[in-house]
Amino acid sequence: MDIKKAKVTGNMNDDIALMDSVLRVEENFDIIKREMKIADNDIVMYYIDGFVKAEMMQKLMLYLVTLKDFGDGSANAAAEFAASSIPSVEVTVTDSIDDLILNVMSGCTAFFCEGFGPNAIIIDARTYPARNTEEPENDRVMRGSRDGFVETLIFNTAMIRRRIRDTQFTVKYVNAGRETRTDMALCYMADRADLKYVKELTKKLENLDTDSLVLGHQSVAESLIHDRWYNPFPKIRATERPDAAAATILEGGIILICDNSPEAMIFPTSVFDFLQETDDYYFPPLTGTYLRLLRHVIFWFTVLLTPVWYLLLRHPSIIPEWLLFIVPDDPGALPIIWQLFLTEFALDGLKLASLNTPNILSNSLSVVGGLLLGDFAVTVGWLSPDVILYMAFVAIANFTQSSYELGYAFKYMRMLLLALTAFFDVWGFAAGIIISIILVATNKTVNGKRSYLYPLIPFNGPALARLVFRLKKRS
Repeated sequence: MDIKKAKVTGNMNDDIALMDSVLRVEENFDIIKREMKIADNDIVMYYIDGFVKAEMMQKLMLYLVTLKDFGDGSANAAAEFAASSIPSVEVTVTDSIDDLILNVMSGCTAFFCEGFGPNAIIIDARTYPARNTEEPENDRVMRGSRDGFVETLIFNTAMIRRRIRDTQFTVKYVNAGRETRTDMALCYMADRADLKYVKELTKKLENLDTDSLVLGHQSVAESLIHDRWYNPFPKIRATERPDAAAATILEGGIILICDNSPEAMIFPTSVFDFLQETDDYYFPPLTGTYLRLLRHVIFWFTVLLTPVWYLLLRHPSIIPEWLLFIVPDDPGALPIIWQLFLTEFALDGLKLASLNTPNILSNSLSVVGGLLLGDFAVTVGWLSPDVILYMAFVAIANFTQSSYELGYAFKYMRMLLLALTAFFDVWGFAAGIIISIILVATNKTVNGKRSYLYPLIPFNGPALARLVFRLKKRS
């Protein structure tokens, strides 16, 4: 039988047998089948232990025991009973077995009764295990709110609702994934967002050809964009801050929130959006502009620092006298190019080790481990002190923006520049710059009509100025 097309028949025995078979009640200890007999009416409820509010369900059952009339089995009996006799905030009447199964697996309660006829009632008395809202580790601010998204969808939409008290603010429900049936919400302002793009994005989400979305926004991103895996630049920007999400919505953007994920996806996205930080807006425009310009200069500088330095070392005759200090006195036992690559890999190794180290030891590992390895490498003669200095700057400067994906994309571009420069000298360096620009310009994203280089291409002066400078908000 095709469950998606199956309907409630009104025959209690057949309907209950089908639900038992699909939910596999006998095999799953946490799927509860609660049978009751009240006023000569057989009643059966299905729910998942741990997803329901026990106190609310107890009060509901005590209340049901006092009732005498549960319907006459007509087509409207369930709707009439729900309207007059179910003291719950969210109640739905349906004849679809698939809807009943989906809601039970999502935490709701399916309510069957002989008197309901060809329908059943869904009671939303669910509660999910959830952690407290707290400031995101990856997007901290010196000033401003300290709350952050959590893994529960309804909590996240509520935090945005708290900030946008406008009837034009819309939260559109979408469900995707053949096996996970993941709940998602598209959030936008109906009078500011591109509604054609909203419709297109909704259609894409509803037609996702994937079994599961267990990895939240990352699974959605990979399902929406299948090709160009070789392009390392991030396709979609994400935020864990409800204030940043609310600001994006009010600017005409679209936010996608996935259940079980504490990150909200931002549409549309360009490469310049990644270099914005929430802290910029919690400071006056002058300070915010300074911080943003500094972030741009330092972060873009991380791509070129070591390749340009290595290129100059290959042509010391063109180095002006005032820059001769960049030539290392002790070049080390290994060639400079191998030292640079070795340090790149060593830094990533330390990051991995730090991630898997207990919190009580992580600071010791990162600081002591880095100092010891660097000191021993110089003492033994493997590495030059200059290499360690430049790579330390690159590693620290990479944290001037919060996107790990963008940081690794620039890391790959830096390593590509180094490799091409080592093999083909100046021409290799030029080719690396061209390849990097092509990868940025052709990055495929879910951006509607916008390119990844918007507002530079196509050029939009006011929009570009707002991204580069922290301008005063328009009233």
